[in-house]
Amino acid sequence: MFPPALHRRLFLQGTLTSALSIGSSRLTCAASTHPGRSNKSVIFLWMNGGPSHIDMWDPKPSAPAEIRGPFAPIPTAQPGIQVTDHLPGHARLLDKLTLLRAIDCSDCEHDPNTVIQTGNSEARKTNPRANRIPAIGSVVSRFRGPNRPGLPSYVSFHVTEGSIARGGALGRQHDPFHGNLGAGPFQRTDGLTNGVLKRRQGLLNKLDRYTGGPDLTGSTDSVPRLRDEAIEVLLGGHARAAFDLDAEPKSIRRRYNSVPWIDQFGRTGKMNDQVLQARRLVEHGVPFVTVVLSAYGNSATWDIHGNPIKTAYGGVETGLKPLLAPFDHLLTTLVEDLDDHGLLDDTLVVALGEFGRSPRINKNTGRDHWPAVGGGVLAGGGLSHGRTIGSTDRQGGSITSQKVSPADIAATIYRHLEIPLETTYVDAAGRPRFIVDSGTPIDELFA
Repeated sequence: MFPPALHRRLFLQGTLTSALSIGSSRLTCAASTHPGRSNKSVIFLWMNGGPSHIDMWDPKPSAPAEIRGPFAPIPTAQPGIQVTDHLPGHARLLDKLTLLRAIDCSDCEHDPNTVIQTGNSEARKTNPRANRIPAIGSVVSRFRGPNRPGLPSYVSFHVTEGSIARGGALGRQHDPFHGNLGAGPFQRTDGLTNGVLKRRQGLLNKLDRYTGGPDLTGSTDSVPRLRDEAIEVLLGGHARAAFDLDAEPKSIRRRYNSVPWIDQFGRTGKMNDQVLQARRLVEHGVPFVTVVLSAYGNSATWDIHGNPIKTAYGGVETGLKPLLAPFDHLLTTLVEDLDDHGLLDDTLVVALGEFGRSPRINKNTGRDHWPAVGGGVLAGGGLSHGRTIGSTDRQGGSITSQKVSPADIAATIYRHLEIPLETTYVDAAGRPRFIVDSGTPIDELFA
C-alpha cells in the first residue's frame, strides 16, 4: 500500500498526467471527459473468492441433498422467484433487485481475479499481459472522470492489492485510490494555506503565457483546466468532506453496523463502514467505488472448499453461512439508504465474485470452483428490476438460457455511466482497443 503522502502525490500527478500522457488522441478524450453531466455512479461489491450461486440466488430445492445443500428456499416479493432462507432482505426487496443466474465465468480465476473486474476474457491468469487490461473503474476514470471536481474517479476499499484490477495500459494515474487511507492524502501540510495555493496557481498561469509556442492542434488545451482541478483537490476540500464519515448521523452509522461483518473465523472487517463510505463518495461525486467484501487476502472468504480446512474458508455451513447475514444486511441497507437519499436511480449497485461453486457438495462439506456458472445481484441505476436474468439446469451446473458474459456486465455499466461502447484506448502495443470487445448491455434492464 502506498503511504498517504505518495498517494496524494500520485493522485495530483495523475490529474495532470492524464492531459500529457501517451498521445494526442488520448489528450482529446481527456479534454472531452469533463464533469458536469449527470451524477451517475457505480458501487461494486466484490465477493472475493467466488460466492455459491446455488446456496444464495439460484436454489435447487428438488435436487438431491448433495446438490441442493443444507439451506431452504423462501419466496420473495416477486411471485415465482426464490432465494435461500439466509437472504431475507433480498426476498423483501426483490422488486428493487435483479438476480443474475447465468454469468459465464469460463475464463475467470483467482489471483488475479480480474476478468469480471475488467469485463475482458484476456485478463485471465494464463495471459502474461493480463495486467495491461484496464479495470472497469479505470476506464471510468479515463473516459468519464469525477462527477465533481476535486475528487478521485475510482476508489477501492480492499485488503490486498492482488484482489483489485488496475489502470493497466491506461497508466497508473487511473489505478484506484485506496479508500482505506480515508481523507489523509487530501489533508494539507502545515503552511499550505489558500493564499499559498492561489499564489502558486497564479505563477503557473503566468508561465503558461511565456513557455513554448502555440498549440495549433488544441491537444493540450485541457492542461490548465486539469491543473486547476488538481489544486482544487486541496483548495476546495471536496475529497476531505466525502471521506468524513464522522459527518454521518449516528443513526445511519448504527443502521449500517447493526449486523457487523464477522467472517467464518471471527474476524471483524471494516466493510460496514466501507459500504456506508461508498454511499458518501458517490453522493459527493465519485463515479466508481469498489468495496471488497473480505477481511482476508486475494482469493478469500467466499472460497468455501470445505473442511478439513484446505484454504482456510470452511464449507457451506461453516464457511458460507456466517457470511450471508452480514452480506444480506449490507446490500439491502445500502439499497434502502441510497433510495432514502434520492441516489438510487443514479447509482448502479453490482454484487458478484469471480465464479460460482460446484453443484455437488464435496467430501469436505464445501463446494469447489465452478467457472461454468456464476451468480450476482444488481440494484438501482434507474434500471428495470424485480426479475431474474438467465437460468441453469436442475443441478445449477450449466447455463440453459440468457447467458451473461463479463463483457456484457461491463457494457451494462458503461451504458449506465453514459460512456459510449465504441470508445477506444491505446493498448501496450500501441494499438487501439475498444473498451468492450464483444459484450452488449443487458437489454431487459433498460426496458
